[in-house]
Amino acid sequence: MQATPVQQDASRRYKSPRPDRKQLTRAGVIAVLLLFVLFGLPQLLSLYYIDTMTQVAVYSMVALGLGVLVGRVGLVSLGQVAVLAIGAWVAARLLFATTQPYPLILLEAGLITMVGGLLIGLPALRLRGLYLALITLMLAGAFSIVLATTNFPNGGHGFLGYNGSSVHIPPIRRPSIATTDPAYFRYAVVVAALMFALVYAHIRTRPGRAWIAIRQSEAAAIAAGINTTMYKLWAFALASFITGVAGGIYAGAVHFLYSIDFPAQDSIILLAVVLMGGVYSMWGAIVAALLLQLLPALLNDWGVSADWLTILFGVGVLQVLTTAPAGLADQVPKDLARLGRLILRSTGPRHRQGVSEHDRG
Repeated sequence: MQATPVQQDASRRYKSPRPDRKQLTRAGVIAVLLLFVLFGLPQLLSLYYIDTMTQVAVYSMVALGLGVLVGRVGLVSLGQVAVLAIGAWVAARLLFATTQPYPLILLEAGLITMVGGLLIGLPALRLRGLYLALITLMLAGAFSIVLATTNFPNGGHGFLGYNGSSVHIPPIRRPSIATTDPAYFRYAVVVAALMFALVYAHIRTRPGRAWIAIRQSEAAAIAAGINTTMYKLWAFALASFITGVAGGIYAGAVHFLYSIDFPAQDSIILLAVVLMGGVYSMWGAIVAALLLQLLPALLNDWGVSADWLTILFGVGVLQVLTTAPAGLADQVPKDLARLGRLILRSTGPRHRQGVSEHDRG
C-alpha cells in the first residue's frame, strides 16, 4: 500500500537527519582518542601516572556534573566534592557489606547519591547565583563535619560499617576484571565515557533545550511553558548521579577512604578549574580534570610544590572571565587556528615571491 502525501511529508519531517561529514569526522576522532587512551596510554605510562590518569577519569565525571549545573542551567553549586564523598561512602559500604557486581554497586551509588543531590538542589528552586553558591558550600561544610565524626566504612558492622579498633583494615575491592591498576584505569575510562554519553543524550534532546532557556532567562522560560522546577531538579539529579558514580570509581581506585580527602574548600577549586576548562563544552570537563589532577602530579614529580597552583588557578580564572568566557576548550583551538592561518599567510606564494625578488635584488 502506497503512503499518502500527508504520511510521506510526516515521515520526512520526523526522519532523523543524516550526520554530515564534520560530525562523522568528529566521531571518528573521538573514537580514535578513546581507543588510544584505553590501549595505548597504559603502555606508555608508569604506575604513578596510571593512578593519576585514573583520578583524571574520576574528576572528569565530577567536572562534567558541575558543568551541567553551571554551564547548561546557570546554577552555581559549591557542593560537588561533598556529593562525591557521598557516592564514595555509599559505594564503600555496599562493597564491604555485599558481594554484588561492581557495575550494580556503581548504579546503586549513583541512584542513592541522586536522592541526596535532589535534597541539596531544593534550595535551587528559590535561589540563584551567589546565594545558591553559599547554601551549597555551607551544606558541603556540614557534611564534612559529619564525615569527620562518623568516618568512612572500613569493613566494620552496623550501618556505618566503621570499626575504630581494626588493626588490619581491608582494602575496598575492585571489579574482578580490573584488579590491576592499568585494568582499573581502563574500567574508569569506560565508565566515564558512558557518563559523557548520558550527558550528551540529555543535551541533544528536550532537557538540554529547556536548560538553555532557563539559563538565558528563567522568566522567559516560564512564559514559554517550561516547567523550570522540574528541569532544575532534573539537572541536580543528573549531576548528582554522575558524581555518585564517580565516587564509586574513586573508592575502588584509592582502596582506603579518609575524611581529609574531601575538604569543603576543594569545591571552590573545582569550580575554578571547571570555569578555566570551559563550562559550555563537554571537552572542558576533561581539561578541568587534567588541570586538577595531572598538573599537581607533574609538579610533585618535578619536585615543585603543588601549592603554587592556587595562584595559577586564580590568574587563570581571571583570564577566562575577562577574555575567554568559554574556557580553554573553546579558546585554545581558536588560537591554534589563528596561528595556523598566520603561518600559512607568512609562508604563502606571495611571501615566497617577495623573498625571491629580494634575493635577486
